Amino acid sequence: MTKLLYILLSLCFFGCNHPESKDYKRYKDVSTEEILNTESNSETVGYKVVGIKDGDTFVVLMDGKEQVIRLEHIDCPEKKQPFGTKAKQFASDLCFGQFVQLNHKNKFDRNKRLIAEIILLNGVNVNKELVNNGLAWHLKKYSDNEEYAKLEVKARNNQMGIWSEPNPTAPWDWRKK
Repeated sequence: MTKLLYILLSLCFFGCNHPESKDYKRYKDVSTEEILNTESNSETVGYKVVGIKDGDTFVVLMDGKEQVIRLEHIDCPEKKQPFGTKAKQFASDLCFGQFVQLNHKNKFDRNKRLIAEIILLNGVNVNKELVNNGLAWHLKKYSDNEEYAKLEVKARNNQMGIWSEPNPTAPWDWRKK
C-alpha cells in the first residue's frame, strides 16, 4: 500500500508543470518509522513545521502525523521569562510553515518529543541561530558541543538578547521556582 501511494504521489509531483512542483522533488516520501530506524540521517527529508510551542519546542508533520520536536543542545527562556516570547517569535519567523530537515539520533525525551536539530533547506541551523542571537542557552548538562558553547560566549560578549539582562535566569532554574 505504501509503495502504491508513493508511486501515485511521484506521478503527481513529476507530472506537474506548476513552478513550485520542483521544490517538492527534494523531499523523499518515507514513513516516520523508516526515518527513526535509519542509521544515517544524511538523506534529504522534508518535514513541514506546523507549530511552534515555544522557542525550543516545535511541531512538524511526519508521515501525516504531528511529531513534537525538542531542540537539541539548547534551552530557550520559558514563555513568561524575559525573552521567552521573543525566542518563540524568532523561531516562528525562521521556520513556521516551512519544510525543514531534522538532524537527530532517534532519541526522545520523557515527554516523547524527538530530540533534534532543525535545519532549514537553505542550510540554516535553527538551534544555532537561537543561541547566536541570545535567545537560548547552550544546554551544557546534555551537550558538550563546542560550537554551541562558542556561540553562547559570542552572544554573551555582545550582550545579545537574554545576555542584555543584568542577571538572566537560566530556564532550568526558572522552572524550579
